Amino acid sequence: MKIWHQSLTTIDLVPQYRDAIINHVNRIARPDVEVVLHGMTEETYPTHYPGIFITHAYLQNLHREQFIRAALTAEAAGYDAMFIATIPDVGLLEARTLVDIPVVGYGQASFHIASMLGDCIGVVNFLAPLADELRQNAARYGLGGKLGPIVQTEVGFDAVLAGFNDPEPVIASFMKAAEKAISEGADVIVPGEGPMNVFLATHGISRIGDVPIVDSFGAGIKVCESLADLRRVSGVYMTRRGYFNAKPPADAVARLREMYGLEPTPNPKNDRGLSSKAVEKSFSDS
Repeated sequence: MKIWHQSLTTIDLVPQYRDAIINHVNRIARPDVEVVLHGMTEETYPTHYPGIFITHAYLQNLHREQFIRAALTAEAAGYDAMFIATIPDVGLLEARTLVDIPVVGYGQASFHIASMLGDCIGVVNFLAPLADELRQNAARYGLGGKLGPIVQTEVGFDAVLAGFNDPEPVIASFMKAAEKAISEGADVIVPGEGPMNVFLATHGISRIGDVPIVDSFGAGIKVCESLADLRRVSGVYMTRRGYFNAKPPADAVARLREMYGLEPTPNPKNDRGLSSKAVEKSFSDS
């Protein structure tokens, strides 16, 4: 099985995060599963991390096209599933209407897993403006009533990266924010961004007392595996009823993408992702 991982970061510009993802993916994915990492194009952001360039509705909507193009390319290249590895689930609805392979969002997968582990979901994140979007998404997923406090940490992306070498300050900041969420009623915690999730998983932090901390990457990869398995063994895949799910005619998609200056038919040869399996093999050969 082959899963296309799509980050909202320009992943090659943040090697600490990229390498931590690879190590984590190699721990959680089944032996027969290859996860191939992809990031945004290098010209997307003026810095190494998106920051404010994803916390405004219009700017995030512009980035959506890269996720949609990735879904089309993934299916054409023979991938079995796609994982949108960012909690806002950028492009999730649109991508699902265009391809028949499973497309799984970090936010939706982690919220659904959290809803089976507890009754009040708390989110601990470092991008405060995303809170409105997360609540809107949770309501759309039917989980609005289970999403409780959203609490920001005192550390941001750069501090989390530094935390891979000096973890204690980041752990302390996360614990402080998580304990605040717990005091406000949360009985299960979802890390609000991929870097924090991978950091916590790297350092083996999965609980605060009686409260579980969801491994959102683990949840997303495992949902990808399960949905791809279901499609293979049972023929089950996405509904095609209604405005939000119907698949548009392929010729209309190609014509309009071309009219708007977009790649009409993504070329599978444009897949330049980094395979976790290839990296694993290079480590074992060295």
